[in-house]
Amino acid sequence: MTDDQYETGCTLCDLPVEGSGITHDGDAFCCVGCRDVYETLGDLEDLEVDAEAVRRTRAADDTDDTREVPDDHEATFLEVDGMHCATCEAFIESVSCETDGVSNASASYVTDTVRIDHDPETVTQEDLQETISGLGYSAYDREDAFSRRQADNWAMGRVVVGALMGMMVMLQYIVLIYPIYFGGLFYDERTTEFLEATLASELATPFYLVIAALTTIVLAVTGKPILQGAYVSARTRSPNMDLLVAIAAVSAYLYSTLSVIVGGDHIYYDVTVAIIVIVSVGNYYETTIKQQATERLSDLTSIQVDEARRVRDDGGHDDVAVGDLEAGDHVLVRAGERIPVDGDVVDGEAAVDEAVITGESLPVGKTPGDAVVGGSMVADGAVTVRVGDDATSSLDRITELVWDLQSGTHGIQKLADKLATIFVPVVLVLAIVATAVYIALGDGVADALLIGLTVLIVSCPCALGLATPLAVAAGIRDALERSIVVFDDSVFERIRTADTVVFDKTGTLTTGEMAVVEADCDDDLTEQAALLEAQSAHPIGQAIAALRPATDGGSDVLEETADDDSETATDDEKPGAKDAEADSDPMAESDRVTAFETHRTGVSGVVDGEEVVVGHPDLFADRGWTVPEPIAEQIDDGRQTGQVPVAVGRNGRAEGVIVVGDELRDEWDDTLTAIAETDTEIVVLTGDDAKAAGRFREHPAIDQVFAGVPPEGKAETVDRLKERGQTVMIGDGTNDAPALAAADLGIALGGGTAMAADAADVALVDDNLESVETVFDLARATDRRVKGNIGWAFCYNAVAIPLAVTGLLNPLFAALAMGASSLLVVTNSSRPLLEE
Repeated sequence: MTDDQYETGCTLCDLPVEGSGITHDGDAFCCVGCRDVYETLGDLEDLEVDAEAVRRTRAADDTDDTREVPDDHEATFLEVDGMHCATCEAFIESVSCETDGVSNASASYVTDTVRIDHDPETVTQEDLQETISGLGYSAYDREDAFSRRQADNWAMGRVVVGALMGMMVMLQYIVLIYPIYFGGLFYDERTTEFLEATLASELATPFYLVIAALTTIVLAVTGKPILQGAYVSARTRSPNMDLLVAIAAVSAYLYSTLSVIVGGDHIYYDVTVAIIVIVSVGNYYETTIKQQATERLSDLTSIQVDEARRVRDDGGHDDVAVGDLEAGDHVLVRAGERIPVDGDVVDGEAAVDEAVITGESLPVGKTPGDAVVGGSMVADGAVTVRVGDDATSSLDRITELVWDLQSGTHGIQKLADKLATIFVPVVLVLAIVATAVYIALGDGVADALLIGLTVLIVSCPCALGLATPLAVAAGIRDALERSIVVFDDSVFERIRTADTVVFDKTGTLTTGEMAVVEADCDDDLTEQAALLEAQSAHPIGQAIAALRPATDGGSDVLEETADDDSETATDDEKPGAKDAEADSDPMAESDRVTAFETHRTGVSGVVDGEEVVVGHPDLFADRGWTVPEPIAEQIDDGRQTGQVPVAVGRNGRAEGVIVVGDELRDEWDDTLTAIAETDTEIVVLTGDDAKAAGRFREHPAIDQVFAGVPPEGKAETVDRLKERGQTVMIGDGTNDAPALAAADLGIALGGGTAMAADAADVALVDDNLESVETVFDLARATDRRVKGNIGWAFCYNAVAIPLAVTGLLNPLFAALAMGASSLLVVTNSSRPLLEE
């Protein structure tokens, strides 16, 4: 195979294949990890998939593998408020594709995201936003925080308007109308007669018009999302709960309005108000609970780089926006700062932490000529980077990949909506038939219409409308109490069991922090090495520095190192945070260290009057120092486990070894063992190399380990695993975000990056892997609660609808029964989901 055969990119993830690439049976791969995944899981087209699996993974049909996009078209990602069911997805996709200049559209109510491929010369992003917003939704750029807040305020405003106007309507019913309907139950006979006379007089019309006006406001403002959902449902011929609620509310409104026009005295605006307000408040309560949960992660910060330090020809530099960089520009990046775009090092040496992009836990040494990726961090040293040809960041490409996966992840049709596809037509037919039969039997048109209206009202739209949102809200509430944040309300219906659980390694099974695993040298030398490394900003050096005595700051440095080296530390996201903190930390200095020098492979200096070297054996060889054979063998053995063994010596000879590595979480073994006992396949998927992942291959609970897989490859791996069944991805870093978005359920550790949290469905705020089991327990419990609520509603319907059809109920009593059923659902949903 020749190089030009690799122009299409890696067979698994489509990343560019450098040089001759890695080949396998005529295929080319960008890395060993992608090759191993392909060899093990094969091509998607070669897998045998049953119909149910295809339905579960319909999102795969909308990925870039099948989407044909003209060369002159670009992808625009919009956030859309108001999508809340599968019919909304289909409707937005259909209307978008009918727009001139649009080639493809893919929407997801799960993530409130739509991707539209379009010709920017024919239709702009602003045009697309106006088109979708014109459908009754609110569409805006995904990074437009102001529009998001504005949409939230409108949602709250609609509910407030409904509550205020509704109270004014109900007050008049309670004071004047209900006493008449219920005879002398509230007042004596004389008072009741007075009220009847008042409503029968000329004062009645203005009184009814006021109620009609207030109800109209409730229906049009508060009920707008419901009416919009009903419209979409009818247009796409997919009956849902919005349609059922809207039919009941609008029918009562129209009947009452007609009664006012013809001078009748039976108006049921209270039914319209009750239905709209109850369902709207229930939906808003669910949304509020979700927002409260999301606020728990407000401390997460974005890691994208906005500015760069561009070097001028005279040697100075200017701070410019990353978007203004051009290919060939030189950018200076110092310790603690993120590299803004992909490129090559042209000057300087540095240890670069690429964990956020690749998942590799150890920093990588970079010298002139080495390639670097945008979004990675300079851990130690400083480099000048020449901007690559496309002047883009790997981090930006991962962001777009996440958005693409999110827009293609269609939501399921919720259980209540599935039932509505049958229930709505049945109720409509019963109402129409009952009305027609009573007219045929000689009853008046008004009486017949009243029976038809009663059937629609009694069909329990409130209880069914509340069944899912209140149960989901209870699930989100109970999860939050356990430090679990649920972002997506369809989680509890989408997945209750898992066939495969995929774990990232760095930061998920491990802490993501460098620490000393073993120190095989005498206490005095260990102390000297720690004091020397305290002068270094390198993560490995800082791990060793934590061993210095408490009198020299050792008791505190360990905690500081964990905060600084963590991929998610808030200070870590700020340019220059590490070196600034090191300069201001008095504990980083010691009068026992009288000389210090940093090298690419370690450090050297004078401690307590003795020359000390800490680093790679090559550094000892360069200085002519001796490395005894036992120590050399010990270092080789340490490398085989994926750890970093560091030689430590003084006065011309290596005397010991300090092994540094990424610590395993305390709960990792128990968590994986517990999950494996449920006959769930466990896969470890990491961007780190095979040596670092080697310790997981022998664990009895782990079925497969894939190492060295890039972010795009992780997403493709998850797609292949999804063909086997329900797949859950658990990760913490930006490199995990595409896989989290691609999985049936993505779980991010709360200490992870903002992008990982954004791509996931669930976040574990307390960083405790044991909470994974709780997520499944809550999903199953919430599903049972949803089904229980719907079961109560249908049991009620089985009794109430026949009574309404036979004329034994009038709309008032139907409304009371509807309220009672709604109260039952509310009470049932308020109970804790899990027993303590």
